[in-house]
Amino acid sequence: MSILVCHEFGHYLVARWHGVPVSLPYFIPLPPQVSLGTLGAVIRMPQAIREPHRLFDVGVAGPLAGVAVALPLLGLGLSWSELGPVPPGNILEGNSLLYLAFKLAVFGRYLPADGIDVQLHPMAFAAWVGLLVTMINLIPIGQLDGGHLARAVLGGRHEQWSRRLHVVMPALGVALASIMFAVALEHGLSLGAALRYASYGGLPWFTWSLLLLLMRRSAGEYHPAVDDIALDPARRRLAVGVAILFLLIFTPVPFRPPL
Repeated sequence: MSILVCHEFGHYLVARWHGVPVSLPYFIPLPPQVSLGTLGAVIRMPQAIREPHRLFDVGVAGPLAGVAVALPLLGLGLSWSELGPVPPGNILEGNSLLYLAFKLAVFGRYLPADGIDVQLHPMAFAAWVGLLVTMINLIPIGQLDGGHLARAVLGGRHEQWSRRLHVVMPALGVALASIMFAVALEHGLSLGAALRYASYGGLPWFTWSLLLLLMRRSAGEYHPAVDDIALDPARRRLAVGVAILFLLIFTPVPFRPPL
């Protein structure tokens, strides 16, 4: 929750600093049986932000604030975690480049390996989830933070790129599922087991693509056009940094069973 709170208040405080009317975050609860606590949060704005520099600042503040909290929590949580055999039937969390680097720094080896993986401390798992949610939120589509950032950087060209990404996402799911299916067969899994294993690669991207499409339809086809003003060099450099951050926390397969 602390990561999400910092993320949302990053948006809120920067919006208020820019004089943009904005509501406090509304957190969407999940049932008590679901350990994540919340499905996310919504901040209401009575009018769209048309100035690129304001749109960029408000959009980037949330992910940066969330990551600033998630990274130290991940390092601390991993230092409190232990290595052990992967239990049968367990589900493994996916690896990003950044997550692999953190595990290498803490444990001195790439994991999972040889049936051994990190038995995550709850703090480490919460930080991992925070980075996963940030990665999803930075996809440059629609009303996601990444969509706002791309709109501020690209202006009117963003809509064209957004449509292309809506095609790329399920295509990526097909590619990942195909690779995982082939790997599962190579490891001697039956056809049915290989299909179930492959679904962990394809289903997330199909689901996210569908949800983003529904969000796009419900929120309207287009965001109002932003002013045709280029961002200043400092914000453009920050945009490049955020793109690099997205690549570092990109997790192509969020969850999968062990082979």
